[in-house]
Parts: sequence; C-alpha cells; structure tokens
Amino acid sequence: MRIVFLGAPGSGKGTQAQRLMADHGMVQVSTGDLLRTAVATGTDLGLRAKAAMDAGDLVSDEIVLQMIIHRLQQDDTSGGFILDGFPRNLVQAQALESMLADISQPLDTVILLDVDLDILMKRLTGRRTCSLTGKLLNVYFSPQSEIDACVDAGGKLIHRADDNEETIGNRLKVYREMTEPLIEHYRSAGLLKTVQGAGDVDTVYQGLVTALDLSGNG
Repeated sequence: MRIVFLGAPGSGKGTQAQRLMADHGMVQVSTGDLLRTAVATGTDLGLRAKAAMDAGDLVSDEIVLQMIIHRLQQDDTSGGFILDGFPRNLVQAQALESMLADISQPLDTVILLDVDLDILMKRLTGRRTCSLTGKLLNVYFSPQSEIDACVDAGGKLIHRADDNEETIGNRLKVYREMTEPLIEHYRSAGLLKTVQGAGDVDTVYQGLVTALDLSGNG
C-alpha cells in the first residue's frame, strides 16, 4: 500500500508511520532523512542539496523529488511505503503524482491525521526531554508518575528552544497556508481518509488500521 500522511506539526505522523512499518512491513520515506543521508554519503543529489543549504537556500522540489523517486525504486519498498513530510504544497503534489505514474506506483491512499489546534499547541509546547534517559515527555499529557520518575532520579525536563508558542504558531500558519489545500486536492481525487488524531497513541493507531483496512493483516 502506497500512502501519503498529511497532518499539522504535532499530529503524530511520524509515530504512527513507525508503527505501520513495524506491523505491516511498510517503509517510511522521510524527506528529512533522505536529505541527511544524501548529504552525508556525498551523492550527486546530496552535493546539490548541500550547495543549496550552504548558500542558505531551500533545497529545490526537483532535487527532493528525485531523491524520493530513487528511494521508491529500491526493493524494500515493494511491500508499500509511507511518504511523511512530502508533499507540502499543491505544486509538489502534482509533480509527485506525475513521477509516481512514470514508475507505475500511484498512491493508494492519503491519510489525514486530524487534531484540533489547541491540542496541537499543548503537544508541541508541552514537550520535554528527560536529561537522564532521553525519554520524550509532555507536561500536559504524560502520566505524572513518568515525570516524577525523571525528576526524582535527579533528571531535568529539557524544553527545546524552538518549542515555544511563537515558533510553533508560525509553523502552524505555514501548514495552514501551504499544506491544508492538499486536503481538498486529495479529497477530490477520491484518495483522502481522515483519522482522528487526538486520542492516545494506541487509539489513533486502531483508527488508522481500520481506515486502511489492515485489521486482518499482520
């Protein structure tokens, strides 16, 4: 099954993609991971991406698309893939569809993880990392016992500098302006399925499995 995950920052796309990978043999294709790997290994695309980044420019859609298509032609994607973080706008979506058609791997489904704005803000601004274990916690949602365990052991709850309301507000604004139009685009194409992303991880995952009709698989 070939899937695109849509959802605002903090909606849980990465977490749910990891579970689908583990349970159903799908491959998560993250544009961030592809870029980091390409730059680190010095591929032609990686060198072009690094030149753009070193110049303070955004890596072009063309380079990112070529990385994605190259990745999707590798054998381990035969059991399906999840695109996480791409496309981010209509231009990217249209280019992606064209390139997937060229390699005869059209999308099967687009999943929208739908979460209310106030919950997203709490998920993102409430994130903390235990300095002892590296465990990711949330001051709004984590059990108090987990937070106490970190503090009582002498750990500190580290708050990332970019997890502040202004920065997160800007990220959500960009999502609404650039990425939300994809919802209607994929709905019109008959590909969109909406999963409520506001519950706990297990509940959201069950909704996802049901939407993808994977209950009897894996």
